[in-house]
Order: sequence, then C-alpha cells, then structure tokens
Amino acid sequence: MTGKSGSPATGRSTPAIGMDRAQILARRFAAHGLDRSAGTPDLGELGVLGVQDTPAGSARLALAARGVPPDGLERVWTFRGAPHLHRADALPALAAALWPLDDADAEARIRTTVIKEGAKLGLHAFRTTAEAVRTAVTGPKPKGVVSGEVSALVDPSLTFDCATCGSRHISGLLFQQAGLFGAVRVTSGGGTTLSPLEPGFALPEAAHGTDALVRAYLHLHGPAGPAEVAKYLGVRTPVVRAVWPEGLVEVEVTGAGGGGRTAWLAGPDTGPPEPGPGATVRLLPPGDPFLQGRDRELLVPDEARRKEIWRAIGGAGVLLVGAEPAGTWRAKAAGRAVTITVAPFAPLTAAVRRALEEEAGVVAAARGADEARLHLV
Repeated sequence: MTGKSGSPATGRSTPAIGMDRAQILARRFAAHGLDRSAGTPDLGELGVLGVQDTPAGSARLALAARGVPPDGLERVWTFRGAPHLHRADALPALAAALWPLDDADAEARIRTTVIKEGAKLGLHAFRTTAEAVRTAVTGPKPKGVVSGEVSALVDPSLTFDCATCGSRHISGLLFQQAGLFGAVRVTSGGGTTLSPLEPGFALPEAAHGTDALVRAYLHLHGPAGPAEVAKYLGVRTPVVRAVWPEGLVEVEVTGAGGGGRTAWLAGPDTGPPEPGPGATVRLLPPGDPFLQGRDRELLVPDEARRKEIWRAIGGAGVLLVGAEPAGTWRAKAAGRAVTITVAPFAPLTAAVRRALEEEAGVVAAARGADEARLHLV
C-alpha cells in the first residue's frame, strides 16, 4: 500500500494498475533489450546493474542474446561481490551508489561467523580494505597474492585462520565486496587476476545515488517490492526502504504465479504491454540478467524446473519463446563445434525450431565456435 504515490507505506493516493504474469514477463523482455529488432542495441538500464559473469563467460552469451557488443565494458566485483560487466565510464557513480549507507548497513553486508567481531567495524572495514586493495594492486597480480597482501594491511579482526589453505587471510565476502571500491578489474582464465582500473577513481566519501540502483531494478525486474530489491543488492530491506524512489507506479499482480500481491514499477508508465510474438527465441545463459529477478516463482512456477535453473553450481540456461521460459539448455564444446542440448518443457512448433537453429548459431559465435549442433531431448 502507498501513502504517497510510489512509496510502500500505508493508504493509497493513486489507483494501482493490474498486471498478470504474461504482461509482466513481456514488459521484462522488452526492458532487458531481448528484442533485437528494437533498434540500435545498447545496455540501457543494464548499464546501471551490469551483466553478471558467473559462470565465467556467461556474460558474453547474455550480451550476444541482446545483440550488444562487449566494447568498453570492464569486469569488476560489484553486487554481492560477484563479477559483473559494467560500462567503464559508469564505475565511479556505481561505486558511490553501492557504498554502504552507514555502519549498520556495512556490518550486515559482511557479517559471517569467521569475522563476527571484525564486521562491527562497519564502514571502517570497507574503507581500510579498499585502501589496502589499492595499495596492493599496482599491476596485474593473482587473486591469492593480493588477498595475502591485503590481509597483512587490514585489522586482524577482518582476517581468519583458513583450514583449507592453512593460512590467515581476509574474509572473501569483504574482500570481493570491496573490490569495486579498490578500483580493480577482475579477469579469469587460468586463475583470477586483479589489475588496477585505468583511469581510477577516488574512494566514495558517502553513499550517493543508491536510489538509482533501486529504480534500475524496478525497471528491469519490476513490479517488485523492497524485499526483492534488497536481496538483489545484498543489503537489508530497511536500507532499500530508506532510499525508495519517488514517482513509482503501484501494481496489483493478478492471476497465478504471484497474484494477490502489491509491487512497484519504475515510472512513468503507460500501461502494461501485450505479450510479444511467440516465435521470438532466445537462449539465455545461466546467470543471465533476465533470470536475476528475485521472484523466481513468477518467472518459473514449477519448483522442479526452478531447481534445475538456479542450482548453486551447474545451473542450466533457459530457452525463451517470446517472453516465456519454455525449456532449459546446456552446451558442450568439441573442437571448433559446440553441441547445444535443449530440453523443452513442451513440444516446439516448426517455427520455433527454425528460430532455435538460428539462435544456436548466435551462441556458437559468442563462444568462438565455427559450428552449432542442436540436439533436442
């Protein structure tokens, strides 16, 4: 419910619009730039949230699904400490927006059993770790070497005795969340390497522009509420409520797959679109931005299918037919060819199969393969 238009409080000053699952997915499909016929491709709002690159290389496939070239993008640790591709020129503003709001926010982001006391340092933990990263990374260095050097520079309460490697080192959760503030790029291939971003940028003095991250999430994954946005950002729900933007559109989600709840979209809004053409096919990689919304039950109502897609390790990619998840897929390289195995949720029409053949070629090209071999199961 809203007290003033667009805020999750009490009372309602403007009527909510109704949207069902099909309309929501159609809106997201368009917002995510998955309609490659829509004009000159660019990242749009994805330029704010970036494209997650886990597993490594998946971001390249996500960009290919949108027809967006990877030019001018940097791979950095950002949301929840995960590697993302972002526009290089957007990183200073992103660092300010991701900086914790206060000590309580900072503590909650890094509190684990191994640095329970150290997490109480709050903002100081982030600032000193970021400064240590900047000191250590003066050129390309393996992640493990940087971790050891940073561990020696920070408060001992931010480090712990690691039984796996037999040494004392900084909490990985803090280390990677401070990576953006340390102004380092992250490359993979034969191990993770950190190197300084050029040009760099100053450490944020305070959080600024966090509401823009909320608005970007609501544009790409809305309608949604503060709890869903908080899960994506890796913060507590009160943090999101504190920066909740003005001018949002209230939505009553109707029908199956999440019906009966109130959520919000980034406005202004002209009403929900109709679902797009059913023969539009996309092969989304594991971790694709379209799959990053926190209302997974709406996107994929079947629990068994959700478990296949969102495994902690080894999740499947998703076949989209129109805006609807219509199957899963996996790829396996063999020489200069890649075999793409698709498991549809239901029989595919001839038109969809033809489009799928073309889309398999897009995946193969993005993986650097000369040939795509499509296999339906």
